[in-house]
Amino acid sequence: MQQAPRDFWNDRYREKPGETSGKPGLVLSQFAGPLEPGKALELGCGRGDDALWLARQGWQVTAVDVSAVALGYASDSAIRAGLAGRVQFEEHDLAETFPTGMYDLVVASFLQSPRDWPRAHVLARAAGAVSVGGHLLITEHASRQSGSEAAEDTVHPRAEETLSSLDLAPRHWRRLCVCAIARIGTRTEVRGETVEDNVIFLERTG
Repeated sequence: MQQAPRDFWNDRYREKPGETSGKPGLVLSQFAGPLEPGKALELGCGRGDDALWLARQGWQVTAVDVSAVALGYASDSAIRAGLAGRVQFEEHDLAETFPTGMYDLVVASFLQSPRDWPRAHVLARAAGAVSVGGHLLITEHASRQSGSEAAEDTVHPRAEETLSSLDLAPRHWRRLCVCAIARIGTRTEVRGETVEDNVIFLERTG
């Protein structure tokens, strides 16, 4: 019997409680760095590295994860960094519940999923939470990486396929980047290797 997502990720975070770079993801810093800070929503925040980086840039952040264990680590890090007032952590299984409100930036990084998880629906809701003039930033593994903890049937679509699955009205969105980019892996299993990620970076125009 397959574990529920909460149980699966809580177990993984308990196994490796200190595994964090303390640095933002490369895609996040590259694409969100030039933006004017406002309200940000991060889906799948893990131990909170990206959320804390956004807070340091001046964003007011709502950071979401399915794992209460990960959120505990992230909250402790925010307190130690003096950023607790700029980050609100919420526990959500995004297949069931979703944060409320509208945001100037919505970030979804590496929400890879088994085929039966409603990924397109979750990402479409993420797009629906972007304010006019705001941005949506989705990053995903372009292929399965060495040592991946994801389920064997995890989906790895192309960037254009992910965008198409959201069924967004083209007149309301400006494509800033829908592409694959290469980077040097940082996790132990792929450190030093060239890996490829998909990036979907959009601006909501109406």
